[in-house]
Amino acid sequence: MPASATPSSATSAAASVSVEVVTERSAWDREVNGLGGHPLQLWGWGEVKSAGAWTAHRLRIMSGGHTAGLAQVLERSLPAQFKALTYVPRGPVVAHLDGANTMRAVFGVGDSASRDLVTNAVVEWARENVGGVGITLEPDWPVGTGMNLPNRRYAPNPVLYPSTLILDLRKSEDELMSAMSKKTRQYIRKSLREDLEFREVTTSREIDACLKIYHQTAERAGFGLHSDSYYHLVKTELGAASPIFAAFARSSEDGPYDRPVSFVWFAASDTTSFELYGGMNDDGMDLRANYGLKWHAIRAMKERGVIRYDVNGLLNDGISNFKRGFAKHDDELVGSIDVPFSRWYSTWNSALPTAKKVVRKLRGGH
Repeated sequence: MPASATPSSATSAAASVSVEVVTERSAWDREVNGLGGHPLQLWGWGEVKSAGAWTAHRLRIMSGGHTAGLAQVLERSLPAQFKALTYVPRGPVVAHLDGANTMRAVFGVGDSASRDLVTNAVVEWARENVGGVGITLEPDWPVGTGMNLPNRRYAPNPVLYPSTLILDLRKSEDELMSAMSKKTRQYIRKSLREDLEFREVTTSREIDACLKIYHQTAERAGFGLHSDSYYHLVKTELGAASPIFAAFARSSEDGPYDRPVSFVWFAASDTTSFELYGGMNDDGMDLRANYGLKWHAIRAMKERGVIRYDVNGLLNDGISNFKRGFAKHDDELVGSIDVPFSRWYSTWNSALPTAKKVVRKLRGGH
């Protein structure tokens, strides 16, 4: 038994499968990154959610003495007979137990047998140790990825959007640029010629300036926000795994570039970068700063060694149209998968107004 884990009372029906609760942060992040896991499976994201109404559990699923997969499971208490729910953001992360060195292995998709083993072990752990209305899994797997999970169904209240755009950063900069729309390429070049500096945000004061822009963006677009302290906690807990990039203008004609006009904020594992937040003010819109900024962020993530750049969701809106300009394809993930645990599952999802409030709160902080 690894020193960083404590035994769980839950084990799979198969005697060779066991679930361990990991309690050491560095060991957890090392394993998530080693299996190509999503940044929302990193320890720091669980700490951010645990500062509110959630409790994070980090599960290591073992089979035959090897790690079959990992899952950061978030638990939330619910009122009365509903008791609780559990949620696995962009997880679980699954290993190839046969040692295959494929791209599906790099991204924590695993092989079919491993996915079945891991997903069933996670669900059974949550059923036995949390219970409540059920569990929602939102794996970072392409649509069509199979899993044999009894009683599964598509969630009526998904948290993250399954339709997205994922850039392959193994491609050259020329290849990435050529895949963009003509208009996007033109606006990138235009914004790069403006009197702007594109760089990483490094101070708390600069973060506050970006959050001021975020408030303006939210008011303009009509979506809700957490308190500023929540976003500072994201940066504190994720640290280097949460880079922020901004387009800076000058406060005076000959002064330094010290005034952000557009920003984009990420969670990033070793393989995947995931846009969390972003916005721009009126000056940023006039300068089309978001075009040059996103290109700067793409290049920075590529230099960092990240392989996948996920724009985090596509809808039928202006922001999504902007995102779509950076490639000629969309990506579809498997979506939100529910496994009910009690007869109150349907009531919680369809008849209780609080359910929608919880989902909106989840989506606001991803």
